[in-house]
Amino acid sequence: MRLRSPLFAPGDSDRKMAKAIASAADAVILDLEDSVAAPAKPAARQIVPEVVRANLGRDLIVRVNPRSTPWYLDDLAAVVPARPTGVMLPKCSGAEDLGTLSHHLEALEAAAGLPIGSIGVIAIVTETAASVFGLGSYGAVGSRLLALCFGAEDLSADLGISPRYSDGSYNAPVIFARAQTLVAAGALGVPAIDTPYPDHTDPAGLKREAEAAAADGFAGKILIHPAQIDVVNAAFTPPDDQVHWAERVNAAFTANPDSGVFAMDGKMIDRPHWKLAQRILAAAGR
Repeated sequence: MRLRSPLFAPGDSDRKMAKAIASAADAVILDLEDSVAAPAKPAARQIVPEVVRANLGRDLIVRVNPRSTPWYLDDLAAVVPARPTGVMLPKCSGAEDLGTLSHHLEALEAAAGLPIGSIGVIAIVTETAASVFGLGSYGAVGSRLLALCFGAEDLSADLGISPRYSDGSYNAPVIFARAQTLVAAGALGVPAIDTPYPDHTDPAGLKREAEAAAADGFAGKILIHPAQIDVVNAAFTPPDDQVHWAERVNAAFTANPDSGVFAMDGKMIDRPHWKLAQRILAAAGR
């Protein structure tokens, strides 16, 4: 599953979910959390599984409510039998949250007759100050992980600050959490997904932030509006010359898997370059 452009759609709006599913977004996040008010959550919990069942084959992720809320278990019980591609867990603070979710998913998969482990997890791992210090704990419970998500807005609210300065740059604690997310995702071998850009009417600002995220190693960026899809897909799609280089490196190592190093275009190429080439090809959908 490619995750350049996972697009949020509120789980209580048939129209917005249908529009998101029909879009060019790589994946759609059907939201039961922030975009659905408390009185509307029971209705959304009935609508979303039917949307998932009606769109099998489309990469659909359901964001459930946090584990600390009274809605969390009801959300899981409703959506797991519909077999979404994954569940997004907000306010994830460490291995305990992820391990508990995995346990609940396993029980619900078994009850629904689904293969154990068939539903993946995308964890939003920086929405509280405390969660940033749990990023090193996910390795032991990471078998379901599809990606780690960096979230700036909730983290900044927890700190009582704005996530961005007036020029669009991040402040110090948000930069720290952002870097920690990238390193943790690299250690786990899963993609890191960047925080949403909050202004869907500012394509220039989105382009700047998405290109910076791609350069820093993020695999994609969460979207809040369909107008953001093309800009973000372009930012996270490697250019043709980079893909051509990666194809040549990959072909050379595939033909000579025991090689440690060789020369290409007058430069030494070693196995870390092969790993980079494979990542570039994956980002290009090759």
